[in-house]
Amino acid sequence: MIDKTGKQLGILAIEKALQIARERNLDLIQVTEKVMPPVCKIMDYGKYLYQEKKKEKLTPKSSGELKGIRLGFGISQHDLEVRAKLAEKFLKKGHKVRVELILRGRQKALPDFAREKINQFLRILEGILPIKIERGLKRESRGFIVIISKQ
Repeated sequence: MIDKTGKQLGILAIEKALQIARERNLDLIQVTEKVMPPVCKIMDYGKYLYQEKKKEKLTPKSSGELKGIRLGFGISQHDLEVRAKLAEKFLKKGHKVRVELILRGRQKALPDFAREKINQFLRILEGILPIKIERGLKRESRGFIVIISKQ
């Protein structure tokens, strides 16, 4: 049990805690129920709600899941457009999209061609909706990866 000044009162019976709260014209607020005994605070409920809203605003909002789209080395223009439409769906739902182009064998000898394929995909997608590049085009052991989100 914690009072509004932050002083810990220890483990109290519910009746005793409610009595202390009434004497101080405050509320008994259960902070968490996951532990036994539950953690409670004695404070004004309106002030507690205000503090929780403030905490919620300060925490960074996650922009959804990270969805993945794979492109092949020899992918055609039409397939790029189909994958761009799929990426558009993900971005409109608020997800980030990880676009990867896997290189196998001798394909690794042509990194400029692979970069151009990803840039071509990004241009098609920018024609559909504005995007923001979260993590730029990066070479990894298996190929190239870029992470994008909706602007």
